[in-house]
Amino acid sequence: MTEIDWRIRGPEISTCNCNWGCPCQFNSLPTHGHCRAGVAMRIDAGHFDGTSLDGLHWAAMFAWPKAIHDGNGEALLILDEQADQSQREALLRILSGETSVPGATMFSVFASTLSTLHDPVSAHIEFDLDYENWTGHFSVPGYLEAHAAPITNPVSGESHRARVILPEGFEYREAEFVSSRTRGRGPIPLDWNEGHGHICMLHMTPSGPVD
Repeated sequence: MTEIDWRIRGPEISTCNCNWGCPCQFNSLPTHGHCRAGVAMRIDAGHFDGTSLDGLHWAAMFAWPKAIHDGNGEALLILDEQADQSQREALLRILSGETSVPGATMFSVFASTLSTLHDPVSAHIEFDLDYENWTGHFSVPGYLEAHAAPITNPVSGESHRARVILPEGFEYREAEFVSSRTRGRGPIPLDWNEGHGHICMLHMTPSGPVD
C-alpha cells in the first residue's frame, strides 16, 4: 500500500440482521449464523490527497454466508451521484480498503473477507439523522432503505439507551446502539424488522479511527 493522505469525518448509520448489540462487537458468532448489513455515511469533512469529499455520501450492502471472519462475503458499494469522476475514484479507493494500513480500518478488514465485489453504483443517497433522539434513516432508490431508532423496553415501552466504547475498534471508538429496520433489493437482498444498528461519528484515516 502506498500511503495516501485521506480523512473522512461525519455521521454513520450501520444496520445488520443480528440481535441488538451485534455479536461481532464482542468477538462472538452472528445471531442467525450469517451476516447481512446495510450502512451509510454523510461526509461532513473529508479529502483524498487534493480532492475534497465534503458533503458527499456513500452507502454499502454486505452479506456473508457465515461469520464475517470466515470469508466468502459479497458487497455492493454505492457512491453519491453528486460526486465527480475524481471524487468517485477517491471514494472507491477508500472504501475498497486499498489505501488503508492493512487491518487498521473497517474498509481494509471487510475487503479481506470478500470474494464477490459487485460493480459499484452511482445513485442518489438520502441520509437523515437526529442525534438528540437517536433516530435515523437512509435510502437509495431501487437498492436500499433503512431506519434506525432507540431500542424499546418491552415492559415500559420507553427508549432503552445503550452505548459501547471500543478503544481499539477499527470502525469507531464510541457508538450508540439502536434498533434497525432494513430492506434491500438488487444483488444483495436485505430484510429485517428488528435488527441491530449503531450510530456514530465516523472519523477515519488510513491508520484507523481518530478519537
